[in-house]
This record gives sequence, C-alpha cells and structure tokens, in this order.
Amino acid sequence: MKFENVTDRELSWLSFDQRVLELAEDPTIPLLERVRFLAIFSSNLDEFFMVRVATLMSKIENEITAANVAGISPKALMREISLRTKDLIERQSKTLHEDIVPKLKAHGVEFLHWDNLDETERSYVDKLFHDRIFPVLTPLAVDPSHPFPYISGLSLNLAVIVKNPLTHEEFFARVKVPEILPRFIATAKSGSTRFIPIEELIAINLHELFPGMVIEDHYTFRVTRNQDIELDEEESEDILLSLEAELARRRFGPPVRLEIESGVDSRLVERLANELGIDEENILHAPSPLDLTALNKIADLGFPDLKYEVFRSRTAHALSEVDAEDTDLFFAAIRQGEILLHHPYESFTSSVVHFLQSAAQDPHVLAIKQTLYRTSGDSPIIEALIEAAEAGKQVLAVIEIRARFDEQANVRWARKLEAAGVHVVYGLMGLKTHAKLSLVIRDEQQGLRRYCHIGTGNYNPKTARMYEDLGILSTDIELTEDLTKLFNQLSGFAPQSTYSRLLVAPRTLRSGIIERIDREIENAKAGKPAGIQFKLNSILDESFVAKMYEASTAGVKVELLIRGICAVQPGIPGVSENITVKSVLGRFLEHSRIFHFINGGDSQYWIGSADLMGRNLDRRVESLVRVDRKEHHQRLQAILDLGLSDETSSWQLNGTEWLRKNCDDQGKPLRDVHATMIKHYAKGR
Repeated sequence: MKFENVTDRELSWLSFDQRVLELAEDPTIPLLERVRFLAIFSSNLDEFFMVRVATLMSKIENEITAANVAGISPKALMREISLRTKDLIERQSKTLHEDIVPKLKAHGVEFLHWDNLDETERSYVDKLFHDRIFPVLTPLAVDPSHPFPYISGLSLNLAVIVKNPLTHEEFFARVKVPEILPRFIATAKSGSTRFIPIEELIAINLHELFPGMVIEDHYTFRVTRNQDIELDEEESEDILLSLEAELARRRFGPPVRLEIESGVDSRLVERLANELGIDEENILHAPSPLDLTALNKIADLGFPDLKYEVFRSRTAHALSEVDAEDTDLFFAAIRQGEILLHHPYESFTSSVVHFLQSAAQDPHVLAIKQTLYRTSGDSPIIEALIEAAEAGKQVLAVIEIRARFDEQANVRWARKLEAAGVHVVYGLMGLKTHAKLSLVIRDEQQGLRRYCHIGTGNYNPKTARMYEDLGILSTDIELTEDLTKLFNQLSGFAPQSTYSRLLVAPRTLRSGIIERIDREIENAKAGKPAGIQFKLNSILDESFVAKMYEASTAGVKVELLIRGICAVQPGIPGVSENITVKSVLGRFLEHSRIFHFINGGDSQYWIGSADLMGRNLDRRVESLVRVDRKEHHQRLQAILDLGLSDETSSWQLNGTEWLRKNCDDQGKPLRDVHATMIKHYAKGR
C-alpha cells in the first residue's frame, strides 16, 4: 500500500546521520568533540549498512520489485542510498583532512606517515612493531592451495600484491589489522600526541611478513556484512541455545559494503569485489585512514580546552538528603511523592542504581522484578540482582537477549543471573521486551508496599551519562498494580490484563495514542483547545503519519521534536500546514519520549520507551506511563518548549529537507539546548 507524502525510512535515516556529520563540520563546537562526531557518524553508517542496507539487498536478491510505502522500488532506493552515502563520505573525508587535522596539528596532535617521523620516533615504533605487533599478525596467501580467506565484518585489512622474483608470478595476500591493538600508535612513550596508523606501520614492514617475495602493491580495505538475525521462535525449543547458534551464523553474513582506500588500481578493486561478491554501487572509495570509528580514542585525549566544559550530574532534589547507606530513608523519600528524573542532568547512579541496590540490601524487601534490554559490561544493576537472589529474595529478570548487537552480552548476563538463582525469562513469544521497568515489593509495618521505576532509557549506567532520558520513581498504588500485571504477563500467562496508568504495546499503545489524537481532532473541530506535542526518537509508522496529516487538516497544531527518522513531511499546503518538525542533536543523545495532548485545556503527558514505529507498536512490549503531578507537567513542558523554541539551535524540517538554524537573523548564536539544561540544573531548579 502506498501512502501519500511519506518520506522513505532509509533516506530519512541518512538525513539523520548527515545532521551528525554537520556537527563534525561545525567550527563553533570544541575540536575534539568534532572528532568524536566524526566517529559517531562512521559508527552510525556501519550499523545502517549492517542492518538496513542488508535487508534492502535481500529484497533485491529475492527479486522483490514492488515499491515501498514511499513509492520507491528496492533497486531505485539502493541507487539513491549509494549516491547519498558517497557524497556523505566525501564530506566526512574533506572535514577530517582539510579542516580538523590541520587544526589538531596546531594543538600538537598530529597524524603522521613514516616519512614524517624523525629517527628517534622511527626507532621507537620499529621496536614496538617487532615486540608487540609483528608476533600477532597472520598473513594469509591466496593461491591454488590457499582459497580466498574469510574477511570478518568491520575488520580493517591490508590487501597485498606480492611477486615471486624467480617465477614472476603475482599473488594476492591479506593481512588483518589486529583489533586488539591500538589503531593509532603513539610515536613515543606515554604522553606523545603524534600518531601513526597501525596499518601504515604494518605496510612499512610487509617485507618481513613475506620474506623472499617482492611487494608489488598494498592497500587497505574493509568489509561490512549482513548482521541481522533471523530467529524462528516458534521452531525453537530453547531460545537461548537458538540465539547462540544464530550469533555464530551471523559472523558469516554476506557482504553488503566494501570500503577501499582511494587511488587503488581499478583491476585490483574489481578482483577484490569479485571475490567478495560486491556490486560496484556498494563500493565506497575514501582517502585513508578508513574506519574513522577509531577516532574515539583521539577524542579521549586529555585536552580539556578542546572539549565541552566538564559536566557533573546532580542528585535529584527529592533524593538529595538521603544517606547512601540508609535504605529506609531512600524508600521513605519515594513515599513522600512520585519523583520525576531527568538524566543525565540528574544522576542515574544516585537514583535508579541506588533504588535497585537499596532493594537488594534492604532486609524488608521480599522481591525484585526487572526488565533488561541493554546494560553495561560491569553493571552494578546486574550485581544488585545477584546480591538480592543470593540473599534469598525472589528476583525476576526479563532479559531481552535479542537486543540488536547486544545479544552476546545479554546471553552471558542471562547465564550469570541464572547461576545466581535469579528467575530469568525472555519475555513473550515473537515480541522483544523494550519496556524499561523495575518493581520492588517491600514488607513494611502497614503491610506489603510496592515501589517502581519506569523510564524511557536502558538500565545502563554508562550510556546514562550521555543519553537524555526521563524516569519516574513511585509507590503509587495504581501504577505499581499496573506493573505487577505487566510483569505477570511477561513471566506467565496474562494476555488480557488491563491497565490504569499505562499504555502497553502491542495491545493498547497504538489504539490509546490514536484515541487521544482523535480527541484532539474533535476538540479542534468543536473550537476547544487542541494541540499535540511529541518528543520522539523516530516517527515512521504510516498510519500515524496519516493521522498527523488528518489532525493538521482539522486545525490541530502539531509540534514534533524528532531526533532521528521522520516520515512526516510538514508544510504541504492543504495537508500539513499546521505541522512543524524540529530536531536537536549535540552533546547528549536525545532519547526520551514525551507525548503531550492539550486535551481541551486539561493537558495529558505520557513518557515511555516507545517511538511511533511499527516495531515499537506491534512487535515489542513497550509501555507509556501517564504523568499525573502538575509540577511534573511543568518540567516536561519546559523540556518541550526549549527544544521547540525558535531561540534554540536546531534543525527544522521543510518537506523532506532538514535545514539547520543555529544563529538568529543578526548572526548571533542561538541557545544550545544541552548547555541551557546544564545551567538550569546547576542552579538547583
């Protein structure tokens, strides 16, 4: 089915990554932060090819020719993606080599070639190569007795053309750059900020890897493979074992992209592409170094003047007087009234982590129930759940082992938690559990009392320092009863549960939001106050795009604050004239979701884990919670107002084109959302 005025998902995603690249291009942003945005841009593009382009290529291979909802056929879309990607890579390369590298050099940070090193540096890195790098390398030859080697996804490689000086035969060989070693090698002992790429150091010493052969040529290349997972849960007797098998298979996914350094002889490129089965449109040429995700290590260098000003989150006001060792006081603070949390401005550690650690240590806590989608490698939350189980408490962990690119880590956590006595379940058949929920049952003088946390972001203390998210700590009877039902549904059989303060996908979330949009439409037609403000990561679901147009046509003012993918096209006469779409990107990753309905003057606010995408609405367990306290309404409205304001820096969507506005008409810089929030919270609200 074709919908009118819907922007294609993949092209909108590329527009999002282009906005990240524009941050790297922005001279007003601190230099090392620009370096980090280059790395983020590259990492985003890697994932885009591993999943989205891989899916598109599968359609083409299966000879699917039907146009998608945006009216674009798979082959036409592939051509457009190829053109746009090559343009973005050219911009990235130009930004790095012509702008950022010279500016880094002025601050003493240099990227060097072998010829630029002085004798002392050459001696140092030569010894380093022989002591630390050479023993790890494994050259793989290609000849009648050695077939073309398997090239692992996202690995950096040297293709080497060698010639036998006696027979004059030419051979191809591959040397994988070890991922375990630093990508940029300091040219002196610790403290040096002069670097040579490890691949260049290997290239200088290729004669030692192929003694007796003549090195005819060499170049770097990188392959991206299909990393999507296909798991048939209905055919699986043990989802954990099935996923482990699928993860092993994923390593050998078909290639979807070949990156190769510029200037390589076309015959060599053709040979490599043929061996890998890569079409010309999926070959990207770029000046070395390839794989700029490694620039994160450069961005970490200790140059505070080249970074954002140091920021430290504060403890939420309602928890500021709580002694870290006194679990009774912590739970008492929640009983004083529902607490709205705003990360990273308010500490995740002193709120959410402390909540679960207190629950694990408090002798009055009988049970803990927890969802886990993504968490960190040394998670204090995992340790708290293990501590609670070992103390004899009932602990349930709903682990989403299918969370993309975190599958292996989540399988390890599942095994570890099971070994500690935690009841580990994997959610509902065919549905990923994406809702962010914690429930604690405590035995108190008046009887059992339930405490909960519900949020918009993962239970990951590391990303919580960089992701902007919201959460609620509560002991509200209505809400904790809702969470009790939802956890029972996730661990047992309760498909017909009804909820008071929650909208839960896949059963009531879609219909609940549509019902509230329809109410805004009716209010607008009746002359009552009406309006919609959504803050989301993405809006893609076609029925919601159509519903936004319906609301706009009815006179409802629709304001969307969308970080990533946006299929809505604002400003179309007679269709979307009442819709504005803005996007905020910067120091922190905007990740919270807020749904605000004017509701005839009695505003309703919801927060939660769901975006308006088919996967969130129909193929995941998601939750939105209604925020009831008026003071919390004011805080949520302030977040929306700041992001949507014409006085703050953002990108505005006009049809399908994103235009950045970071200065006013007089050229004065507009307010930065994240800097403004930091100052706001520093004042203690």
